[in-house]
Amino acid sequence: MSIRHSILAILDQGACYGLQLRLEFEKRTGGSWPVNVGQVYSTLDRLERDGFATKSEADAGGHVYWRITAAGRDDVREWLARPIARPTAARDELAIKIALATTLPGTDAAALIAIQRRETAAALHAYQAEPPGSLTRQLVLASLVCGTEAQLRWLDQCDAICATAVPFAIDAEAPKRGRPRVSAAD
Repeated sequence: MSIRHSILAILDQGACYGLQLRLEFEKRTGGSWPVNVGQVYSTLDRLERDGFATKSEADAGGHVYWRITAAGRDDVREWLARPIARPTAARDELAIKIALATTLPGTDAAALIAIQRRETAAALHAYQAEPPGSLTRQLVLASLVCGTEAQLRWLDQCDAICATAVPFAIDAEAPKRGRPRVSAAD
């Protein structure tokens, strides 16, 4: 999630001060991504440095209001129009854990999958039992439910695939270090 772009999107609605931005962010994301006020201020400093936001003098209450610039407005519009790429399985810790477990002698990948399935099913039950709340929370819950259901289907596939897995040992031949030698004939 881009906190930077989220802050810009909120500033596009009007000037805000740091704590106000934090509260607006949490309200607009259904509280699903907690952000601390320090993150907000460090992001605002970077936005100012990059020419996407400007700050005003402190008001009587000591609040420093931030405003979006034309460049910031353009940047947030581009972000809102751009699709978000799905994360690759290469960075999915659970996928890596199961893939690795299937290759390790003495590791019961089916048991690992069963434990994960119980945990995932419990999370799904908790999401489904949660009261819907605000519109933004409903959207976040729908995403969590669908993602969790998909993970359960994936775990079923893992069970089927891992049933035929054969663990393997570390390659006995040590890898060669350095660059390959180039012969005079090359």
